[in-house]
Order: sequence, then structure tokens, then C-alpha cells
Amino acid sequence: MNELALESYDYHLPPEQIAVEPLANRDSAKLLVYFLRTKTIQHHTFGAFKSLVPSSHALVINDTKVLKARFFGQRANGKTTEFLYHHHLDPTHFLAQIRGKVHEQEMFQLCDNLCLVVEEKLENGLRKLVCLAHSVPIDKAAFLQWLQMHGQMPIPPYLGRLAYANEEQDYQNPFAQHLGAIAAPTASLHFAPHALQNLKQCYRVAPITLHIGAGTFQPVSARNILEHSMHSEVFHIPKESAQLFESTAPLLAIGTTALRTIEEYARNKRCDGNCTLFLHPQNRPKRAHALLTNFHLPKSSLLMLVASMIGLEQTHRIYAEAIACGYRFYSYGDAMLIADWDAQ
Repeated sequence: MNELALESYDYHLPPEQIAVEPLANRDSAKLLVYFLRTKTIQHHTFGAFKSLVPSSHALVINDTKVLKARFFGQRANGKTTEFLYHHHLDPTHFLAQIRGKVHEQEMFQLCDNLCLVVEEKLENGLRKLVCLAHSVPIDKAAFLQWLQMHGQMPIPPYLGRLAYANEEQDYQNPFAQHLGAIAAPTASLHFAPHALQNLKQCYRVAPITLHIGAGTFQPVSARNILEHSMHSEVFHIPKESAQLFESTAPLLAIGTTALRTIEEYARNKRCDGNCTLFLHPQNRPKRAHALLTNFHLPKSSLLMLVASMIGLEQTHRIYAEAIACGYRFYSYGDAMLIADWDAQ
């Protein structure tokens, strides 16, 4: 297999194995454990997580909080239009995706006597907008507050539906502290809402913040993956976490976003900025030892990240076994643990 060819990261998933809803009991999710040293696989449920992970490992968690980034506005003709907020460019202007064709200077009515104006159509499909209250732009804090009151959780587009009422809890990061993501760090969704204190009794826990953007769902399109332009996401690493990264402690990344942030620091020693790091088999992790993650979409940068840890051949082997064993895939699906310790 050519590890630089996009087609090498394709696979067939039976549609019925796409998890469209979360499990009622998070501990009952399946957990495939791959042991790096011996290339062996074990099958467990997520309830076995603490019995599997040695206390010597530090857990790196992403504490980003998911915005209610999906919202709706009304055109002048009365038709409803869907928006997905991305991020602010300055105190009053922000980027968003808009479903359907729009025109520059077109206006959309929101509730609470607010309106949106499309100021610019960008070539990447995003739109530059400003939100007005009585013709006066409102600032970022006021708009985000409005979003949290009137928006919907931005569940993945492949689910093909709008968010349910209970998705405010189901699709929210249980470690959430800092508002700013428009997608959940889905490996974290396997933990119960109050799991953090229990984890701290067994492990050192190092928080980072990486605000996940919509780029996480964009498939790689370049035939040679080295030509892929990676999306940018804002990150922050607290001082205590950076000190842990500088130590010799083995690190278990809870999710791909935690792994990318660890590796961003390993390369550049920055605690703040924009992460555009693209991990793949020719750009392997340098600091992280282990990874908890979900099963990812074909031809995605996240699948390439998994291959950066275990190689392309072993990635296909694991995915084939997970499919054969009936694992549930994607954001609400089952989990895999890449372990750098010996099997019990």
C-alpha cells in the first residue's frame, strides 16, 4: 500500500454500522485495544478503561466546549435558511457557512430583532457576516450569548438530521470548560459527565484547549496526501500541562485533538496559537505514547493520524476487524485504544 496515496485510506463501511445516536450507557460501548509492541488486539467494553490503562500514564484531555453553532435566519421572501457559525474575525465580524445560494449585502432576520448581513462571499465557501441590533453591530460576546440561547448543537452532517433536544448533553464534551468548538472531541463522549474527578484519583490529568472547527469533517481531496492543506484550529496549553509535556511521563491522548496539541507543542514549544499540524505515516508523533479515539471516516485526516501511530497496514487490519465484529463507527460510535504498554 502506498501510504501517500489518498486511495490507500479508503474502506467500505456497511451503512448500518454508522452510529446515529449515542448509547444510553457510555460504559457499554465496545473498546478495541491495539497493543503497539506485539501488534495484538483485544476486545473490551469502555467500562474496562481504568483497569486497562496503567496509572503511570498521564491523560491529556481537551476541555473545549461545543457552541450551539447551528442556527436559522429568515430571508426577505420568508424562507428559512440554515447557518453554521465558525469563528469571529474581529470584535463584530465572523465567518459562517450558509446552506444555499446567497448574495453579498443580503439580509436575514433573526429573532430578538436581530439581523445578519452577508458582507463578503469567500472562495472557500465561507461567508463573512455581521449581526446588527437596530443597525448597530453587536460584539462577539453578545452574539455567542445569543447563539447559546437560540442555536442548536452542531451534530455531524453525515447524521443527516437536526439535533434532538437531549443532544445538548449527549454531544457536549464532559470535560468542557472553554466555549469555542463547533464539533465535539468525540473520544471524550465515552466518559460520563462527572468522570473527571474519578480520573484524577487514578491519573495525572493534563487539560489542553483546542477549539475544533468544521474542517474536522472535511475529507482530504489531494491524491497525494502531502499536498493536503490542513485546517487551522486555535489552541491553548496551560503552564502545568506544558511542564508535564516536558517531563518523561508517558502521555495518553484522549482524542485526536489532544494528540495534535501535544505534538504541536513537541515541535514548536508554543502554548498558544493556531494548530495546522497534519499527522500521517511520514509525520509520526514524537511525544505522545498512546491514544484513545473513535473510528473515523474514510479518506479523512483523522484516519491518517491513526496511521501515523500504527502504520497504514495495521490501520486497515484494525478497521476490518472492527467492521467484522459489528463495531459502531464515527462520532457516536465505539472506541479504540492504541496502547504502548504490554497486554495484561
